[in-house]
Amino acid sequence: MAVSGSKDFELDVADYIEEAFERCGLELRTAYDLKTARRSLNLLLAEWANRGLNQWTVQQKTVTMVAGTTSYNVDTVNTTAAIDVLDAFMRQTVNGQNADIQMSRLSRSEYSAIPNKSIKGKPLQFFIDKQLSPTISVYPAPDATSTYTVVMNVLTRIDDVDSATNTLDLPFRFYPCLAAGLAYYLSVKKSPERTGLLKQIYEEEFQRALEADEDRASLRITPDVASYNIA
Repeated sequence: MAVSGSKDFELDVADYIEEAFERCGLELRTAYDLKTARRSLNLLLAEWANRGLNQWTVQQKTVTMVAGTTSYNVDTVNTTAAIDVLDAFMRQTVNGQNADIQMSRLSRSEYSAIPNKSIKGKPLQFFIDKQLSPTISVYPAPDATSTYTVVMNVLTRIDDVDSATNTLDLPFRFYPCLAAGLAYYLSVKKSPERTGLLKQIYEEEFQRALEADEDRASLRITPDVASYNIA
């Protein structure tokens, strides 16, 4: 027997909806069935943003800082739809040479407690104001001695589902998770007797997909022994 030699299997929105209805023991019959399923699918994608890090949605964005200006829009291009900034570093350019320095993140209360936010210097800290359009505030405010750029790893929104013919903005390994999640969401409305089972399947599928999506970098922990006294 010969293998197919193809690696292009992909479901569109209509395929996912049919699969979800079948898992609920139902058939897709009316235009309203399609409409309510598409709405549930968009809500499911919104829930994923609250579940944790989806690596394929991370984009690197840069903003050139202006001397004396502390606050900048994370979404310099609206289509990116930023959710959060995972980390940031300051790029200083001197005589055409770039030097990158990790910036530390401040909480809202820590940033609010800074008495003089307009003091100028090398910006090494940042605060993310997670409004509908997030902004990043840096501290100290950039001085005029160098060209500073803030480079951010930004968690962005997954593309919406607008049509039954759309394909989904996600990697192959998340296909089973999406089908399971949509079946669970639809069961709440149309097949409540199956909700418990479908929720369990969804949670298992999501956990497997999330584990596969984790960063594989090694974790190293170094104890602080500076104040340790040997008797």
